Amino acid sequence: MFDRIVVGTDGSETATEAVRTAIELAKLSKAKLEIVSAYEPVPQSQLRQEGSGISGDVSHVVNPREEVSFVLERAAAAAKKANVDVVTHPREGDPADAILDVAEENDADLVLVGNKGMTGARRFLLGSVPNKISHHAPCDVWIVRTT
Repeated sequence: MFDRIVVGTDGSETATEAVRTAIELAKLSKAKLEIVSAYEPVPQSQLRQEGSGISGDVSHVVNPREEVSFVLERAAAAAKKANVDVVTHPREGDPADAILDVAEENDADLVLVGNKGMTGARRFLLGSVPNKISHHAPCDVWIVRTT
């Protein structure tokens, strides 16, 4: 049915539901699961400003990539527990673009996203991740009802 499935997550409850569905579908199809999470880099000026008042022994910074890595590790652990072959993709930039890029780069058969952001007048906003993916994906799209 499917050989390669791409799903995006930001760690939210609705995204976690989409990941659960993707894991089940990948398990049924014996597909490889590609899990994507995107982050925006913190500008250097902000890092300098926020770090100036912190003492040296605690001046480490939790950057957005570390948070995304944690989200991806949690999602990958659930996939591995279900015996699904999984690869994670932390990406800098827009979430929809990150998911679309991974789908294209990995010749995905299916992109799976949650429906969050597709209700009411908001569904017409260009920035809606599910809306953008549904219009630009290089393969089939499955929109999971998560709300």
